[in-house]
Amino acid sequence: MMKLYSGDLSPYSARVRMQIYAKGITDITLERPAHFGMPKFREDHPIGRIPVLNIDGDMMPESEVIAEYLEDIYPEPSMLGATPRETARIRTVARIGDIYLMNNMFMLSPQTRAAVRNQGLVDLLGGQVVRNLKALDAFIGKDGFACCGRLTLADCALVPALFLVENVLPALSIKDVIIANPNVAAYWAQIQRNPHAHRVLTELHRGLEERRELIRTGAFDKMMAVAAAAHAAAPA
Repeated sequence: MMKLYSGDLSPYSARVRMQIYAKGITDITLERPAHFGMPKFREDHPIGRIPVLNIDGDMMPESEVIAEYLEDIYPEPSMLGATPRETARIRTVARIGDIYLMNNMFMLSPQTRAAVRNQGLVDLLGGQVVRNLKALDAFIGKDGFACCGRLTLADCALVPALFLVENVLPALSIKDVIIANPNVAAYWAQIQRNPHAHRVLTELHRGLEERRELIRTGAFDKMMAVAAAAHAAAPA
């Protein structure tokens, strides 16, 4: 049985989990990885991020690679297109979610808890997100799904990306960016009713509340300090 090393608040992990739920895959277990954030984890997984798919000891990183692999070995129900052109559009929208939105949000999120905010970084990356949401508005489907009138890998990428946009940007005084794009706003309102999207969003919100509690109590800063000290002491 395969294992997906994952975490509730990891948007990249959420992308793969949504695919697993939508395809009804039952022979992949979900686990929080041991030693995550510590030198031992990076020793075992050199990229140092989740998700990682453990296939009988062969470790596969990177959410997009994992998603494509799962499509290859579990082809039904397909979350790609019925034609090469449809698949290309699905991949285009997924890349907007993954690269143009999620990556920028991932780098922005630490600014919400920074003692001194780097406003230049917030303006740069926040501006990229605002611009890229306008691009997404031109590509996204208008029937409740990102592409092709059904759930695809594009939705799996967009749901965690828009979760981050909705929950991180307001804390940085960047507001109403989803509602400013009518096609994206309509999509976001509808896709949250999908059971697989709803399940992943429940997990993401649970992870967010756990993180906020750790920050409120000061436990998160202690965890980060322990990890930083361990990395500093680890062999180069």
